[in-house]
Amino acid sequence: MSYPQLLTPEEQLADAKRLSSLPRIVVICGSTRFMTEMNEADLRETEAGRIVVKPGCDMKSPHELWSDPVKAAALKVRLDDLHRAKIRLADEVLVVNVRLSSPSPRSPRAVPPVLRSASMALCHPQG
Repeated sequence: MSYPQLLTPEEQLADAKRLSSLPRIVVICGSTRFMTEMNEADLRETEAGRIVVKPGCDMKSPHELWSDPVKAAALKVRLDDLHRAKIRLADEVLVVNVRLSSPSPRSPRAVPPVLRSASMALCHPQG
């Protein structure tokens, strides 16, 4: 007697997105130092008909939500977890302004496992 192969959560998500006829989902990754470039990439990807998710907070810019250092540290942890969830949700990863010769220490932890199942595009600064 054979048993049906159970789908992984990732396969279930991919099936649900396909059955719902959703456009491709692109997550934008990179340092928040490059929020201007991320916003431009968001605009271009959206115009191309893709759903775009990206960092929603630039903690390098002053704001009352992270003015208290203790609260800021806790928020940073939550935002990092949220961004990793966005990466898992995405069909593609768009890395904005990353120097491949010297990646940030955080990049290897967040991106490579996802790249096994997602395609990756690089967007370099123009100039």
